Amino acid sequence: MGNTSILFVDDQPVILTALKKDFHDEPYEKHFASSCAEALEILEKEQIHVIVTDLSMPEIGGQKLLKIIMDKYPQIVRIVLSGQTNVNTILAVANESRVFKYIAKPWKLEEEFKPAIKDALEYYQMKINRSEKQMVPAE
Repeated sequence: MGNTSILFVDDQPVILTALKKDFHDEPYEKHFASSCAEALEILEKEQIHVIVTDLSMPEIGGQKLLKIIMDKYPQIVRIVLSGQTNVNTILAVANESRVFKYIAKPWKLEEEFKPAIKDALEYYQMKINRSEKQMVPAE
């Protein structure tokens, strides 16, 4: 999975520290943002394949961030990492922003989180391959 990158977004420093620790050995580039504004700055400069974001954040919030990403960077696979337990909110976000996966805090690293990232990266590659095939002219 070389040359792939993940952006983790959470306004809680303890969560970002845990994510850095949990994913430090993974074979992809990792970016960390402590706000939606910082995440958008990173997206302007870096090629990101998967974003993992919290929903409950100050400023524009994770839900709005996901909507911006879906509109501006539709190829990025979107994962929600949240303590949000309201099913209606979760479903609304998932449907509105076409969320690939929802992971609840506290997460199960080996059983759930790392496999979700792997699946998201594979899904991203599948989307790119499909898009490239559609661009090849018929002979």
